[in-house]
Amino acid sequence: MSTPEKPVEYATPSLLRRLAAMVYDSLLLMAVTILYGFIAVGINLLIQGVPAEGTRMQWGYAAPLVFIGWITSMLGFFCYFWQRAGQTLGMKTWRMKIFSANGDSPSVKQCLVRCLCAPFSLLLLGFGYWWMYGDADRQTLHDRISGTRTYLMAKEKN
Repeated sequence: MSTPEKPVEYATPSLLRRLAAMVYDSLLLMAVTILYGFIAVGINLLIQGVPAEGTRMQWGYAAPLVFIGWITSMLGFFCYFWQRAGQTLGMKTWRMKIFSANGDSPSVKQCLVRCLCAPFSLLLLGFGYWWMYGDADRQTLHDRISGTRTYLMAKEKN
C-alpha cells in the first residue's frame, strides 16, 4: 500500500465541519442500510418463502444475526474508505482526512477502534467531540483513543 498524501495544512477541522461531514455520511449510510435490508429480506424470503397474505415476515432467531450484519455493514463502510483513501465521501467534500499518529494510513485496528468509539463520542451531548476544545492538538476523543488524527486538507487548485 502506498503512503497517503501528507496534509499540507496541519490545521484541524472545526466541529461544524465535522458535523457537516457526518450529515453527508449519514445519507450514504442510509443507502448502505437500504441495500443491506434488501439483501436480508431476500435471503429470508429464500429460506422461509413468501409469508401468507395478511401475515408478517418472521425473523425468529435470525433477528440478532441480521442486526449484527447491519452493524458490520456500517463498520465495513467506514473501514473500507478510511483504509483506502483516509476519508469518506462526506469527509472528502469537507476536505478532511484521517491519518495514523505517525502520518501513515490508519490500520484496520485503528479504523475499527475509531468506528466503535465514535458513536460514544456523540453520547452525553457530544462530549467526545467537545473534547477537541480542551485537547492540545484539537483532536476528538475517538481520535485519541484510536491513535488517529483528523486534518483539514488544503484546497485543490483548479
